[in-house]
Amino acid sequence: MRHSQADLLLRLFDENTALYQKLRAVAGDLHKNAPHREQAAAAGRRAVLHSLDSAGPQTVPQLARARQVSRQHMQVIVNGLAREKLVVREENPAHRKSLLVRLTAEGQHQLENVLKREKKLLERARPGLAPKELNRAAETLAKLRHFFESKEWGRLIARKE
Repeated sequence: MRHSQADLLLRLFDENTALYQKLRAVAGDLHKNAPHREQAAAAGRRAVLHSLDSAGPQTVPQLARARQVSRQHMQVIVNGLAREKLVVREENPAHRKSLLVRLTAEGQHQLENVLKREKKLLERARPGLAPKELNRAAETLAKLRHFFESKEWGRLIARKE
């Protein structure tokens, strides 16, 4: 039986959603024996720390847009990270009201510990895929993400035919 492109994309969406849910559970299991402060950083907040590490200081609205969550939701996460001194807020020369959020040395240290713990376990994982297959899967997901971030997708969704 031949499947349409739409059927195949829907199957991919379903698998991706199931994998996302499983990875959230895996991350929780992986970090449950970590020091309490690193358990918190390993959940949704881990992504914020990682983003600040890789892309540098950002505003709360920028962080929220990148994760497609509300600014208010992101503000709650940033406030928690700031209380734990994992991030600091500083003046933004480009915008008077929207402060920049920057990773602190403690935030950097905590993120490194989380990533080390993840990498140590993943080095032992044997998912039955060759490195080439894993790389191809990552490239495929990146291409799809870029498409859904593109102007072409924006035009399609605006028409909603």
